Amino acid sequence: MNESCDLSVVIVSYNTKQLLLVCLKSVFLSHITGMTFEVLVYDNRSSDGSASEVKREFPRATVIRGDQNIGYARANNIAIKKSHGRYILLLNSDTEVQTQTIQLMYDFMEENPQVAVSTCKLVLEDGRLDPACHRGFPYPWTALTYLVGLERLFPKSRLFGRYHLGYFNLEEDHEIDSPSGAFYLVRRDILFEAGLLDEQFFMYGEDLDLSYRIKQKGHLIMYHPRVIALHRKKRSGRFHADPIRKLETNIYFHQNNLLFFKKHLAAKSGVLLTKLVELCYWIRLLLLRSLKI
Repeated sequence: MNESCDLSVVIVSYNTKQLLLVCLKSVFLSHITGMTFEVLVYDNRSSDGSASEVKREFPRATVIRGDQNIGYARANNIAIKKSHGRYILLLNSDTEVQTQTIQLMYDFMEENPQVAVSTCKLVLEDGRLDPACHRGFPYPWTALTYLVGLERLFPKSRLFGRYHLGYFNLEEDHEIDSPSGAFYLVRRDILFEAGLLDEQFFMYGEDLDLSYRIKQKGHLIMYHPRVIALHRKKRSGRFHADPIRKLETNIYFHQNNLLFFKKHLAAKSGVLLTKLVELCYWIRLLLLRSLKI
């Protein structure tokens, strides 16, 4: 591994071997000019042979083997601390980049030094936009309209669609509050200034939390949709085909959104509004947990 490079691609994987291999193949087949990069894969003690397969198929990748599943945030932090890039690209193992994706996003950051974080347009396997790549922070009203389903009914409404910002022109560059951690390109100095990922967030919410801390310091986060990557979201996480795994990850999602709200927004929201938002989260969590029993 180089002692210094332009870009570090950091991927955390847990039992996603086939997806991971496709992701890595797309990274190493990327058309890269005028920049140096490294790839670090943190394996969260997968039982599917991921780490060994990556070492065999992609000897240029640095594989870090965990001795237990320590979660997404902590695993990323360990890999980030071992990286050397001026930029860090947090990339999910269930993504696949196009041949120009990495180069074009790197060029975008180089040409726009005022931008601290950027993301491309993430599309799902059916061609639709992955709404998580283009989010607002879950302020009380935003959280309430999302939790009770008003955003789903009126996704392009400025009043009800504030979580996924569906009222923006999704084909033009613009500022957002947070991208998805599935494709999160950040300047190294900004990332370390913000304090890396908060390890309280085992899975989900860590990207929102990091973006919030970065924006609190006055930095700019941009959505750059002229560049595209594929997100096979239904193969893992909250949208997994396995109903048990899907349920468990949905519980993590809502637990950590509640954690984000308590950490950053509750003290600013007033007692009544705070209690109402917390009640909505707890109702959602109780419903999910009742399905798990």
